[in-house]
Amino acid sequence: MNIAKTQDGTKLTLTLEGRLDTTTAPELEDEIKQVGTETTELTLDFHALDYLSSAGLRVILSAQKQMNATGGKMVITGVNETIMEVFEVTGFVDILTIA
Repeated sequence: MNIAKTQDGTKLTLTLEGRLDTTTAPELEDEIKQVGTETTELTLDFHALDYLSSAGLRVILSAQKQMNATGGKMVITGVNETIMEVFEVTGFVDILTIA
């Protein structure tokens, strides 16, 4: 998986490409742990993400909790049908902001 990072003031976008699974989830987790309280909006761009496993879901949920704790906002964009189905089946559509 590749992660591209774009900072625009207090907005941070992480663009993910490839597979977010047991092997690659720790990489995203490390990036999210580095997000400071000065970041008010975190966008996870999934337009090039092919696969999402339960390990990836755990990291996404952790990121949402981290942003909630600091009063920030997290948005997920570019979700394909397969990943949207994972979000729907797991109930994550009710927890996350998916644009």
